[in-house]
Amino acid sequence: MSAAPRARQTLRLVVLISGTGTTLQNLVERIRQRKLPAEIRLVISSKPEVLGVEKARRAGLAVEIIERRAAASVEAFSQAIFDRCREVEADLVCMAGFLHLVRIPNDFQNRVMNIHPALLPAFGGKGYYGLRVHQAVLEYGCKVSGCTVHFADNEYDHGPIIVQRVVPVLDDDTPESLAARVFAEECEAYPEAIRLFAEGRIRVEGRRVRILPHPRRER
Repeated sequence: MSAAPRARQTLRLVVLISGTGTTLQNLVERIRQRKLPAEIRLVISSKPEVLGVEKARRAGLAVEIIERRAAASVEAFSQAIFDRCREVEADLVCMAGFLHLVRIPNDFQNRVMNIHPALLPAFGGKGYYGLRVHQAVLEYGCKVSGCTVHFADNEYDHGPIIVQRVVPVLDDDTPESLAARVFAEECEAYPEAIRLFAEGRIRVEGRRVRILPHPRRER
C-alpha cells in the first residue's frame, strides 16, 4: 500500500509532451483561472518541432527537448527526464500526449500520471494513441467510451486508475467527433486527479486507488 502524499498548497509539476500540447494548454488555463493549485516548473518535449513546444513558450514556460532517438536506451532516456524532474523539485510528473515508454524510478513511484483517451484497460497499450484509439472504439461497436487518468508504471497504459469519465458513442460518430467529446471530459478529469493528489487524498492499494475524504468535510 502507498499512502497519500502530504498535501501541498501549490503543486510543482513537470509536463511531458510529444505533440500538439492540447492537454498542456488545458492545464495552463486551469492554473491561470486558479482552478488548479499548481505551477508548471518545466515542460519536457520528446520532439523539437511540435506545436506543444510553441504553446509552452508562448505561455512563458521553461521548455527542454529530450529526444528518445538521441538516447542509447529507454533507461538512459528515462534517467535524463527524471534527473531534470529532480532538479526542478517536481512533486508530480504529468504525461500529456507523451508517446514514449519510460522507466519510473523508485522515488517517482505513484508520482507520474498519464491520461488516456479510452476506458482502460480497453483500447490501451503500444500503438493506441490519438485518433487510432477512437477508430478502434468505433470499429468494435462500443456504446460508450471515455478517458482514464492513471499512475504510469513501466508498461504502456497500465498503472493504477485514479479517475475515469464516460461519454456515449453515437451512431453517426467519426473518430474526430468522438475524440472531441472525449477530450472535453479529459479537460475535467486530469485537473480533478491532480487536485486529489495536491490535497493528499490518493492512496494506492495494489492496483486499486482509494480516494480519501476531503479533510475539511470530515466530521
